[in-house]
Amino acid sequence: MNTSILSPNIQEFITQNSSAPITKLALQKNPFPEIDWILILNQIEAKSKAKDKLPSWFKTDNIIYPGKISVEQTSSEKTAHYKASLISGESLIDLTGGFGVDDYYFSKNFKIVAHCEINEDLSAIVQHNFKQLQVDNCTFYAGDSTNVLNELNQKWDWIYIDPSRRNDVKGKVFMLKDCLPNVPESLDFYFEKSDSILIKTAPLLDISAGLSELKFVKNIHIIALENEVKELLFEIHNHYSGEITLKTANILKDKTETFEFILGDDTVFASYHLPQKYVYEPNSAIMKSGGFDEVSAFFDIHKLHKHSHLYTSEHLIDFPGRTFEIEKVISYSKNEMKAELFNQQANVTTRNFPDTVETIRKKWKIKNGGNLYCFFTTDKNDNKIVLICRKITEK
Repeated sequence: MNTSILSPNIQEFITQNSSAPITKLALQKNPFPEIDWILILNQIEAKSKAKDKLPSWFKTDNIIYPGKISVEQTSSEKTAHYKASLISGESLIDLTGGFGVDDYYFSKNFKIVAHCEINEDLSAIVQHNFKQLQVDNCTFYAGDSTNVLNELNQKWDWIYIDPSRRNDVKGKVFMLKDCLPNVPESLDFYFEKSDSILIKTAPLLDISAGLSELKFVKNIHIIALENEVKELLFEIHNHYSGEITLKTANILKDKTETFEFILGDDTVFASYHLPQKYVYEPNSAIMKSGGFDEVSAFFDIHKLHKHSHLYTSEHLIDFPGRTFEIEKVISYSKNEMKAELFNQQANVTTRNFPDTVETIRKKWKIKNGGNLYCFFTTDKNDNKIVLICRKITEK
């Protein structure tokens, strides 16, 4: 950790230029020749990345950033805050501490938090930053988390793990056994140290694949931020056996949309109907969950088709996703398309439809944008249809 960048003059320069284009700054002469210019530029670029993602860090004085990649890969404050609300207790150990954003929020729900980080420099940076952030119930261990667990030799209320999703052989990986640490291989060892484990995985990990590698899973959390899935969380408890609950959350600016259901409940069925007055598109967390029949049953609305994942109702409901009022339903035919949408402006979405959005736009000369929304989909009778809609915005 290079503490020379904490010089008041350098910190003031970093703050003043946190919104400046880094490419232009790079062409300037270094005003602090005693410090590596690249190091200063990296601090500026990382701080600019933190402005929206990590506002607490951004607005705190004398924060040291390890680099823009670490900032890009870490949890956002919003997802970390939600994640920390899911668990609590006396003690938690984070085996893959990283930049410490998750632990900052865990520290508000636990009396003791241990931050393990194999990168000694990063561990020192986080320890410094936590002093600036006034976190005083977190201890720091630089080194391999397995060794730390053995040396501390104590029971923890929770273990938290965010396995690295890259390795030297396979690049991006999507199985837990290929990540570092290898959680499936180490589970029995972890259960010697805690009865409760929370595992964060890549959003692209297939839920069934995760379940095939883990045991004692009680809850699976899917967390989206502004309708983009950011994290999957597998919550496991030693010797748990029973139903698995899948919980979705879509964190928006002014609210969080939540929906949950029991995984694999064979008593739940969807109902089907031709388009009615309103159409609903689930948020990305629900789409990732695969709970499409459960959505129909819980909200008492109808699916358009088994594979379309759009819903309809005659009366407006509060729905975790986007809601539209249908103005017209047309068949996907040459005559109707020419009469209604040819050379028009509209937002185009496809659900269970053979053509891509790009193909549709090109074929019918539909310009992007405007207030019209068109869903190209398939109805319950296997007919290709287009729903011409207006979006309903919340008041």
